[in-house]
This record gives sequence, C-alpha cells and structure tokens, in this order.
Amino acid sequence: MPAAQAQTKMSNMDRYRFKRALEEIEKAQGRGTELVSVYVPPDRPVFDVTNYLRGEYSQSSNIKSASTRKHVMQAIESIINRLKQWRMPPPNGLVAFVGHKDVGADQTAMIAYVLEPPEPVASFLYRCDSRFFTEPLHEMLAEKDLYGLIVIDRNEATLGLLRGKRIETIKNMESMVPGKHRMGGQSAHRFERVIERAAHEWYVKIADTATEALLNRRELKGLLIGGPGYTKDYFVKEEYLHHELQKKVLGTFDTGYTNENGLRELVEHARDLLKDLDLMREKTLVQRLMEEIRKEDGGLAAYGEPQVRSALELGSVDTLLVSEGLRKLRLQVRCPNCGHTETKTLADEATLAKCPNCGKDLAVESRTDVVEALGSMADRSNTRVELISADSDEGELLLRAFGGVAAILRYRVT
Repeated sequence: MPAAQAQTKMSNMDRYRFKRALEEIEKAQGRGTELVSVYVPPDRPVFDVTNYLRGEYSQSSNIKSASTRKHVMQAIESIINRLKQWRMPPPNGLVAFVGHKDVGADQTAMIAYVLEPPEPVASFLYRCDSRFFTEPLHEMLAEKDLYGLIVIDRNEATLGLLRGKRIETIKNMESMVPGKHRMGGQSAHRFERVIERAAHEWYVKIADTATEALLNRRELKGLLIGGPGYTKDYFVKEEYLHHELQKKVLGTFDTGYTNENGLRELVEHARDLLKDLDLMREKTLVQRLMEEIRKEDGGLAAYGEPQVRSALELGSVDTLLVSEGLRKLRLQVRCPNCGHTETKTLADEATLAKCPNCGKDLAVESRTDVVEALGSMADRSNTRVELISADSDEGELLLRAFGGVAAILRYRVT
C-alpha cells in the first residue's frame, strides 16, 4: 500500500493529546520571524526533507538580526536532529514546530514539538514566522459528520446543523400564515384559499432558506426534518426542497417545538438513525450515568475526581467518562524546607498553597495533565475511557455538574 494511502486513525486519547499540544503550540509567539513550522507528507523521504532544511540553514545565515538568525538556525538544526529517527515518515506524515517563544522580561525559551497529525499531510511546507502555522491541522481536526436540521410547522421554523457533536442554529423564522377562522359561506372558502396560499409561500420561503444555507455544503450527509403534526410530512411529500436536498432527506420525526429546543428534540428522536455518531454514543453514556445516579443507593456511578480516582484504584470502574474541556494538572509537590510532599490537582499552578507544616513555598517536582493521569490509571485496570465533548448538552452537564469526571462502575464501592 502506498504511504499516502496507509492512513492511521487516532485513538480518542491520542486525539486529545494532539489537541492539547496544539493549544500549547498556538500560545507561543516569537519576537521575530523565528518560529519554524515544517509539514512533511507521508510519501516524502526524510533525507529529502533534511537536505532541504540544510539549504534553509545556509540561507538563514543571511538574516540581519543576530538573535533571529541564531534562533532560526537553532530551530532548523533541532528539527534535522529530531527527524533522524525516521527513514520515511509515519503513515500520516509529520509536523514539526520548533523555535524560541517570547516569555517576557527580554527573555525567550525554546519550544519543540514533532507530531504525527490525525490525517495525512497533503504537501511539504516550510515556514518561518512570529507564530507557528497551524491552520492545516484545524482542517484535519474539524468534524466531518454534518447533517442538516429543519423543524417546521405553519407558525415557525428553525434551520440548523448537526456538526459532529455540536448542534448549531442557522436561522429561526416566524410565519405570517393566518390561523383558524369562524367565517361561513363563500367568505370561508375565500379565506381558506388565502390561508393555503400563505402556507405555500411560507414553505417556499423555508425551502429557499434551506437551499441558501445547505445546498453548497458538499460534506452534508443527510437532512432530518421534524415538527409537530402533519406539516413536516406535507413539506417533504410535496417536494418543496431543492431536488438535491430532497434526495438527502433521511426521515421526518415528531417534535413538540419548532425553535432551538426543537432542533435538540429532532436529534434525540433520530437517535437510531444517527447511532454511529460520536454524539449519540456520548448521549447514551451520560444518560446511563444519570440513570445510575438517580437510583436510591446511588447505583453503579461515581463522580468527582477524588471519588473516581478511588474507584479506579480499586479496579471497580467499567467506563471512565472524562470531559475534553477539563483543564487541570496533577502536581507532585515538595517543600524544600521541611521535606513535606503531597499530590494536588489544580487548574493553575499559580494557586498552589504554601506548605501546611512550615508555611514555605512548595516546589513542583512533576506535573501531568489530569486527563492523561486518569487515563493511565484506567489502562492499568482495563477500564474503557470515553472522552466526552463539551459541545453537547450532555458534555456540558458532565463538566459543570460533575467537575468533568465521572464513572460507570462494575460493582458498587462501599
């Protein structure tokens, strides 16, 4: 199989690590054009890349600024040395970000990352700038599952998108279709015709809005339509939608609302149709967690980092649920004065308290991302790890109500 076709798929944890590294990379800012970004496609031999970089190394000797010249040359040399472990790039290629970032007080610090991206690198790229060039990686990380959403009745309609795990509202509209009337005789027939004409124009308006919002989205996999009563079915049956969108209609579903809440209802009712999506898996997991929590004895559930950590140590966790939005560190600290040691979980090292014994400053001996630390504990007890996006309602609930950490247990811990 050609290298360009031998794409590897990242695990959830690998994808999380990649995103966290990308966050750190994008924080860096150089004092000049001294941050070097290199993208290596999977089919380009490493010796070819290093030869190119040696040429850039020679060219960089002409940079006028002494500090920029020094930092660029150091960055290129570092990349060349780091690439020596490969003859050919991995299946998805490589990306390297190396340079000196500004840390204030007229000081700089070296930063270096060599990563395998989530999708194959399309073409070779070398760039020096005051920031690392990361746009291609965001395109790789973008959600690929995209569905159109329409909830409709004669009074209101809302268009939206289901993008991976996130529901986005495109437009909410209210109609001018007249409601019921009490007229009789010829006036009744005439008024019925007015209502039906207004309804027809309303459906056309919705269809035109859908065409404008959805037709040119090549990644659109399907269209879900919902609403109360018969209106949604009539809208589909009479084929008001553009013929290309009409082909993508996956089904109609009953919803009680036609606003943003209706979009969420629509996705929920289409669960079976969308069951392979990550969003549906996350919904099922968090809902199962809530069912356990609601039981009188607390069921097979644990939540909050201390409780979940304890359950992991006992090997009682079946599935670990961790929010991708969790941003905390697990710190091993020591007091240089009295030797006191402890392990703490903090959102920011700046909030680290003084030594409880002597009141002196504590020194950080090691730091680990909390998600990584919990993931390592889960691996030791053969526990399944599920990273829950913060974009969905369930993901937001996990993060806000349970501190971003919860577990479904194999057996009850007393």
